[in-house]
Amino acid sequence: MNAKKVDKLATGILYGIAAVIVMILASLLLYILVRGLPHISWEFLTQPSRAYEVGGGIGIQLFNSFYLLFITMLISFPISLGAGIYLAEYSKKNWVTDVIRTAIEILSSLPSVVVGLFGFLIFVIQFEYGFSIISGALALTFFNLPLLTRNVEESLKAVHFTQREAGLALGLSRWETVLRVIVPEATPGILTGVILSSGRIFGEAAALIYTAGQSAPALDFTNWNPLSVSSPIGLFRQAETLAVHIWKINTEGTMPDGAAVSAGASAVLILAVLGFNFGARAIGKRLHKKLTSA
Repeated sequence: MNAKKVDKLATGILYGIAAVIVMILASLLLYILVRGLPHISWEFLTQPSRAYEVGGGIGIQLFNSFYLLFITMLISFPISLGAGIYLAEYSKKNWVTDVIRTAIEILSSLPSVVVGLFGFLIFVIQFEYGFSIISGALALTFFNLPLLTRNVEESLKAVHFTQREAGLALGLSRWETVLRVIVPEATPGILTGVILSSGRIFGEAAALIYTAGQSAPALDFTNWNPLSVSSPIGLFRQAETLAVHIWKINTEGTMPDGAAVSAGASAVLILAVLGFNFGARAIGKRLHKKLTSA
């Protein structure tokens, strides 16, 4: 068999494997959406859940998921951006950076339940934050930092070296070159990392069971004190997220219509993650054109 036939055969096999993987993922998504979409309504998305009655919704859990995502990204993104810029643009290859990169690789492979137990021991018990938004956000920050830092570093390294030379040739300092030339050019790649991290955070359950809690108390939308346990933006209140709610429904069996609520909540979770991906990609392209004058 000559080289051209071998190349065509290998290409066909790879396309076939890719098609099988896509079909499996698409079938899973369609199965969840077909089962869940009929149960989604405005009342379902806004009403609070009910433990022993039919007709509960996911309003508080959905709000908790978005709010926890916002707090986590507010903490982790600046740290990841700074660490990625340092590793990509300023660090020298020595044992210190080797240790940092090894630690990042180890942390990125940790199971989420281990991160949850770490957050439970440190933030819930040691720092006495209890089961709260801030405990969950800090635990997810440790869960999120390795992936986001590595993504920022790789996105910055992917920018061609001529961009750096052009910035320096125009009289910009090294920091100005990074800030005004390199980071804008790497924005789509960085946003891709933010998308992936947001999807992991939004769909995370194991780490939050031990840190953010498994209850969703009623919220007082007239109270906007971040230190209040009844405030929607309260940092020290328990916050059952959508993913934890799905797990809880299927393990406790306290809802008469638990199967319908679980199917609807799963469909909402899938739609939210898909919305993050497609929306952020569109925003990333627009930002890239605006920041780089492309």
